[in-house]
Amino acid sequence: MSTKPPAAVQQFPKESIEAVAYASVSTIPTVEPNDRTRLGFHVWRWLAEKQGTLEQAISSSGSRIEISKQEAEKIIREALTAAGVTNQ
Repeated sequence: MSTKPPAAVQQFPKESIEAVAYASVSTIPTVEPNDRTRLGFHVWRWLAEKQGTLEQAISSSGSRIEISKQEAEKIIREALTAAGVTNQ
């Protein structure tokens, strides 16, 4: 059993592509918080690799979202546009 505290989590800078991707999904209602994290990862991967569509990224994430995929895509696109990401 370890007696040391866990390592501190270093946050990404707010302007980084990672922070923008995860922030874009922060308001999407999901069954569990991990579903939102997984969705954020797939949005980040879509932004970084520039392959496929946002709709494909949402579907391939396997996240259990509580709204339609079309509504989630609209919310994410609006958040990305507000953050200045225009290569959608």
